Amino acid sequence: MYFSFIVPVYNRPDEIDELLESLTKFNATALFEVVVVEDGSSLPCKDIVEKYANRLEVVYYFKPNSGPGDSRNYGMKLAKGDYFIILDSDCILPPDYLSNVEQSLKEEFVDCFGGPDAALDSFSDIQKAINFTMTSFLTTGGIRGGSEKVDKFQPRSFNMGLSKKAFEASNGFGNIHPGEDPDLSIRLWNLGFKTKLIKSAFVFHKRRISWEKFQIQVNKFGKARPILNSWYPEHKKITFWFPTLFLLGFIFSVLLTFFNLPFFLALYGFYFLLLFITSLLFNKKLKIALYSLWATVIQFYGYGKGFLLSYYRISILKQKPQEAFPELFFKK
Repeated sequence: MYFSFIVPVYNRPDEIDELLESLTKFNATALFEVVVVEDGSSLPCKDIVEKYANRLEVVYYFKPNSGPGDSRNYGMKLAKGDYFIILDSDCILPPDYLSNVEQSLKEEFVDCFGGPDAALDSFSDIQKAINFTMTSFLTTGGIRGGSEKVDKFQPRSFNMGLSKKAFEASNGFGNIHPGEDPDLSIRLWNLGFKTKLIKSAFVFHKRRISWEKFQIQVNKFGKARPILNSWYPEHKKITFWFPTLFLLGFIFSVLLTFFNLPFFLALYGFYFLLLFITSLLFNKKLKIALYSLWATVIQFYGYGKGFLLSYYRISILKQKPQEAFPELFFKK
């Protein structure tokens, strides 16, 4: 099997340098190429890519800006491999990543897989806190953290594998962003393809992000979900409501304290205490544990607010998604 790593990049040449360096340290025997797709950047990474020409089989393409999904499709159309591995530019791969993928596909081949993410010791405290919140079983990140307690796993494109056959049958990613990952997974299922999680195929996801950018990101995640529910109602789940219910429940609990009913607010206090202790034990640093609480507040507030607004516009007002939230759709 010949693998093609597909990496869209937008104004982040330093990230490409770190990613390509990690690929040179693979211990796998599998053959692979790297396809870097520059999505209309004003800070191109061509010089960085050329630096690795003697160490990797790597190709570089520049195209007008049209979003990450379209850039991934562009790269897959030009790639030589029969199996594509899609990465975000802010990922760093461990040496055994590709060998773990190859072994898992030999044992049980699927046309689409996903892997979890982790944090390196060199990451900043904020990056580690956000990574904990995005992967912890105590938050909405349990699946990203490696949980297999789902009937069908929906890979995420920061770490996703896709066969050439599945790409050609599905036409790849749509133009919604975020939301293109579950959209593709569901369309693959409808076409008869299987997906799975490869727990050992994890990446170190750097997430060069501020608190403000994190809030914008999770808010968009929340907005995208009701749109996907409207497209694929057979895949709606009550769990998609949890962040919104958590947010509304907190507001309700605060109001109850004015009526001398503090019990429900105390439950929230217990939850955050448990979250703090779990993060402290995992990260072994007080500052990261405190940051994890703030990251969780941002995650639930941003996602919950976005989901509720989107549900109202899409499900109640019956607005068209592209008109209700044009910021979630790239124009090709």
